[in-house]
Amino acid sequence: MTQLSKFSLSGIALPQNAEGMLDEICEHFVEHSEVRRTTGGAWLKSDIGEASIRLEQGRLLIELASPSEAALQMSRNILAEHLYYFAGEEPFELSWSVPAPPVPLPNIHEVTVVSAENVTPHMRRVKFACADVAPFIGDGIHVRLLVPPKGRAPVWPSFRADGRIAWPEGEDELLVRVYTIRAVDVARRELWIDFLQHPAEGVPTPGADFARDVLPGERVALMGPGGGGIPQSARILLAGDEAALPAMARIVAEVPAGTRVQAIIEVADAAEEQPLACSGELDLRWLHRACYPAGGASDVLAGAICDAIRATESDTYVWIACERSAIRPVRELLKERGHDRKQMYVAWYWERQ
Repeated sequence: MTQLSKFSLSGIALPQNAEGMLDEICEHFVEHSEVRRTTGGAWLKSDIGEASIRLEQGRLLIELASPSEAALQMSRNILAEHLYYFAGEEPFELSWSVPAPPVPLPNIHEVTVVSAENVTPHMRRVKFACADVAPFIGDGIHVRLLVPPKGRAPVWPSFRADGRIAWPEGEDELLVRVYTIRAVDVARRELWIDFLQHPAEGVPTPGADFARDVLPGERVALMGPGGGGIPQSARILLAGDEAALPAMARIVAEVPAGTRVQAIIEVADAAEEQPLACSGELDLRWLHRACYPAGGASDVLAGAICDAIRATESDTYVWIACERSAIRPVRELLKERGHDRKQMYVAWYWERQ
């Protein structure tokens, strides 16, 4: 552990297959942290701290260290949530030298709705007033939107003793959805989030419904930020559909001057295009599903992305987010090419039913 990591914590995980879980930890976090696998253990480092995990007699012995108490609690939370997810339905226990305090999470920010307006026919922007926008500047562009039930005082989540999140239940249950902070207006102390208004009928869209119906003055909360930031590379390939458009637009707007960005963005039609400001060199291509051949919706975007990857230099940062079926051939191609995993972000944001 480094000298800067002054806040520390130890834990013991008892999975059914300790070595298999250690493999999953390394496989998952390599895209988000610096990971070093050793014989019988692993070491992980991120912006919020370090984790040393040692395999011993079927147990995982965990040592966490962070530069602040808040960072330490968030580091524990992230690891605990993932360990329980990796365990699935198998027996699993996790305990810590000091149980997590039952207090509100340190990364919850109460915000007030300022306005809501349509950016395009199917993209609605909600602006939130936030007392402190500093945490939303720089790395970490995604947040969880927490909406309390109408007519009830909000009850925000806290920590369980094992480090996981204790979510309010029953009448206090929150609407929770993940979104991208589209822009940060420092002067006005505002955060902007764009909500895709799904055109399909009969599909539950609670997040889109919130953006459609919300009124100025309503109070909600944002949890985060997290989930990656602006890629640090001289060349970036961005590709995705409108579900990922807010994230791509944020990246395009904040890359340093001189960055070469190629973007492929799929939307319904020309009316869904948005002007994207960029201080770098932007090569932007819009794809319109309205022009696709019948039954070819999932193939066109995936094909365009794969063609672009084949034409890119090996040191290009590849950022891809879209529907799940389009992601599969992209991941296969990147693996086949041996693309550096630290130079890519590949995720599916939704799944076609």
